[in-house]
Amino acid sequence: MGKQETEMLKGVLEGVVLAVLAKRPAYGYEITASLRDRGFADIAEGTVYAVLVRIEQRGMVDVEKVPSEKGPPRKVYTLNAQGRQSLEEFWRTWSFLADRLTQLHTEDINAENEGA
Repeated sequence: MGKQETEMLKGVLEGVVLAVLAKRPAYGYEITASLRDRGFADIAEGTVYAVLVRIEQRGMVDVEKVPSEKGPPRKVYTLNAQGRQSLEEFWRTWSFLADRLTQLHTEDINAENEGA
């Protein structure tokens, strides 16, 4: 993953994690695996855990400790009402930015074609 891609992903990773949790409750490794299955192959598990700590501190998730067959109990994260509201805001912002970026890109392509 290139530096620019890494930096852009950092900016949206919180929303991406909230979107995964909107599907169903999960623990950290499950979230990381889900992201990798969706093509986010280079995301480190530690990065996801840092996001989980942040969204837990901000009150966007409810956390339940569930016994694990291997080792200590797992923290299962469930998106709560505040998290759903934050996710909705993320998607609105994402749509706004994606529309503007597409518009800029289209203008650039048209300008290149006119100049050719």
